[in-house]
Order: sequence, then C-alpha cells, then structure tokens
Amino acid sequence: MYLEENFKDNIVHWFNNNQRSMPWRETTNPYYIWLSEVMLQQTQVKTVIDYYDRFTHRFPTIADLSEANEDEVLKYWEGLGYYSRARNFHHAVKEVQRDYNGIVPSDPENFKSLKGVGPYTQAAVMSIAFDHPLPTVDGNVFRVWSRLNNDSSDIKLQSTRKTFEQQLLPYVQEEAGTFNQSMMELGALICTPKNPLCMFCPVQENCEAFDKGTVLDLPVKTKNLKKKTIEQSVFLIRNNKGQYLLEKRQERLLNGMWEFPMFEASNAISEISHKLKHDIEPLPEHIFKLKHQFTHLTWNIKVYSVPETIDINEKVLPDNMVWFDLSNRDDYSFPVSMDKIYRFIEG
Repeated sequence: MYLEENFKDNIVHWFNNNQRSMPWRETTNPYYIWLSEVMLQQTQVKTVIDYYDRFTHRFPTIADLSEANEDEVLKYWEGLGYYSRARNFHHAVKEVQRDYNGIVPSDPENFKSLKGVGPYTQAAVMSIAFDHPLPTVDGNVFRVWSRLNNDSSDIKLQSTRKTFEQQLLPYVQEEAGTFNQSMMELGALICTPKNPLCMFCPVQENCEAFDKGTVLDLPVKTKNLKKKTIEQSVFLIRNNKGQYLLEKRQERLLNGMWEFPMFEASNAISEISHKLKHDIEPLPEHIFKLKHQFTHLTWNIKVYSVPETIDINEKVLPDNMVWFDLSNRDDYSFPVSMDKIYRFIEG
C-alpha cells in the first residue's frame, strides 16, 4: 500500500509552500475562477495570465459579460484559440444572469447544466470556489495518479476517468479545492511528462511507479489518428479605395471570426467568383504561405494577390463580407493564421 495516510498531508503541504502565483488564486469570486478554468483548457498558464487580466478588466462582472456582443467577446479572446470555449462561456454567463440573478450557482448539478460545462470544469470550479467534494481529473492528474498507482489503464478511455474519479473521492471530502490544485500543480511542476523531478517530489515515498522504475512508461495513452491536412487558398481582394475584402466565418471551426476569403484549393477560384458574382483572376504564383495546425487537422495556406480592384459602388457584398481598412485591425477578431497574413500585408 503506497498511498498511506500521509499522502494528502504531504502533497497539500508542498502545494501551500510552492504554488505558483496566479491572479485567479488570489480571488474567491467563482466567476473569475470559472473563467480561468475555461481559459486554461489546452492553454499554458503563462499565456493565459495576460488574457485573464484583460478580460476581467473589460468584463469585471457576470452582468458586464452577459451584456456584451459576441464579436467583442471574441476580440478579447483572440489568440487564445479554441474559440468555441469563448462562445460557450459567453452563452453560459447569459444563462447565469437570466436564471440565477447573475450569481454563479453553487449547486454542482445546476452549474453542470450550463452550456459548455463538462465534468472537469464542474469539479474544478465547484471544489475551488465552494469546496464541494468533487475530484478534478485533467491531463496532469491523469499522469500523477497513473504513476502513483503504477496504473497502465488507457487514459483516453472514459472508463479510466470514471475509475480515477472514484479512487480520488476519499481525498476530496475535506479541502477539496486545495487537494485538486495540489495534484494539478504537482503534475505541472514536478511530475512532468518528460524528465520528471522525482528527487524533489513530496510524495515520492507514495509512488509505486517510482519504486518499480516505470515512471517514464506512464501514463498509457493510445495514439491519435493522423491529422487531416487541407490545402487552402486565400485571396487578397481590394476595392478602388484600397480596402481589403474580409469574410466572417460561418462554419463550426472558428465560427464568427474574420478572415481574408479562404477556400479549399481544389475549387477556390470558382467558389470566390460565385460568391462575389464576379470573375476573380488571381496572379498564378502565391505571394505568401503558412501552415496552421489544429488539434485534429492542418491547414496548408497559400495566399494569392488579385490585381484587379473592385469598384465599391458597383458591387453589393454578401451579408457576411465587408471592406476592411488595414488601420481598423482592432475592430476585427482574426484567427492566428489570418493575423499572420495581415502582418504580411502590413509589411
């Protein structure tokens, strides 16, 4: 038996003395704690801090965020990626304003019913903000718990998550938020994926994988399928006033973000010509190219210049297109790939 009674005392004591300084750890406001957990999904702490500070300065209360329009919310999220997080969070905050008088519900089931709140977010916010006895199981916790127990279960399986949650329940009956943060912090700072600092681990004596020399074999995770790659063509189309054409995405991926018109390369010219009801003839050679990677796919993007300008008085644009002055960059939320193209144009 490796997880003896001193296990929780050791890890909590270590956390209380070694935790990193983060703005969301200096507040008991559940709205701020919730925001931080949403921002931290798939994103490093050092990246999130500036976004968190700007976001809470602009939207300091549930009411402020609920009254904001989506374009502005996405603008403050720009660069963080995974924009569905922002849209879901915005929608959920509106639910809180409408159904709970602007107060984040402290009942775990009510909180879980909000849009975008899954088991991890529910457990993290409810335990940290309200000390509900719910264990958090994120990537760090999967790694730490797998190693502590020398458990080779596949962490991509939902059944493994359920098992780990049940095993962790006894440790969150008191000081749930502190224990959960201790486990996550240990995974971030000591029990890292590569080169773990086992000699400095406060729970080394509790770790079965350390004892058996299997630390680097854990956790076990089945490999993802190969990413899909899409060849994309972007067109730089200008009007007779020197403005560039932008299109607001209406697809699920990056929905609501602005882009220079982009289409799959195989049919790109006919697609943009059809949309504008005007024959578009780009120069044959691309002027810029980049690769943008998502979790599940890769875009290989080639950017083409269109020499012919369009008379702004003769062309009525589709509803999701606008003419864009380069000096008005701050009025539009761009995905990272489009921001790189914008910077290329700016020179």
